[in-house]
Amino acid sequence: MGILEQLIEAASRGVEERRRRVPLADLEARLGDRDRDRPFMEALGKAGVSLICEYKRSSPSAGEIAPGVELEDQVLSYATGGASALSVLTDETHFNGRLEDLAAARAAVHLPILRKDFIVDRYQLVESAVSGADAVLLIAGVLDKDRLREFQARARDLDLDCLVEVHNEAELDSALEADAEVIGINNRNLDTGVVDVGTTYELITDVPAGKMVVSESGISSRAQLIELERVGVDGALIGESLMRSPDPAATVREFAGIDETTEHLLP
Repeated sequence: MGILEQLIEAASRGVEERRRRVPLADLEARLGDRDRDRPFMEALGKAGVSLICEYKRSSPSAGEIAPGVELEDQVLSYATGGASALSVLTDETHFNGRLEDLAAARAAVHLPILRKDFIVDRYQLVESAVSGADAVLLIAGVLDKDRLREFQARARDLDLDCLVEVHNEAELDSALEADAEVIGINNRNLDTGVVDVGTTYELITDVPAGKMVVSESGISSRAQLIELERVGVDGALIGESLMRSPDPAATVREFAGIDETTEHLLP
């Protein structure tokens, strides 16, 4: 079994376990309490490349990334540095994430939050909405175009934005056929773990005008962001380089090309 298949299988098992503990009807009953004032897509529409800064404790390829780094402190640093949005890993089995991290991040800063996980079931969309996410990651390598279309429609009903992730031309075709509005080009091959930022340059030429594009993985310098902006990238999802930084706020400012804090974004 390949790495991606293992990730999908673990995600499916996790959904069934949580569904047994909290039935869908109980989740849906909590939708009325949701705070809905943080549009993720709007955060990507700013001038330049918007930074989606990620909190993740570990990964299958890197192991434990930043021992002792607390979520609240890290996302506060991201907001202070000028992040446009947050990405929070919630996969438990392989990334040591927690669903509760969404609410913790939401309480810490006033930024839109992307739930980054392996979404394989409609249950997870409702779960994301009531847990504090403003957007969800949908992976074209996991969902075919019909399910991508179905999940996007349900997400819209829940007032969730979608970042539809692709890694190759076939997945991009599937995302476009499913009318994805925000295309995330993952520079990491999920099966091999190999990262190549050139993937963004290869695929963006086939993205029609009017779509938003986010480059994911392998971004570690301001120079890369300048080049990505030049070819039309709207946002960049940055994780490990920020998690490993001794001063994440300063690193975010460096990536963004600014030298001022953004304390107005704090609650």
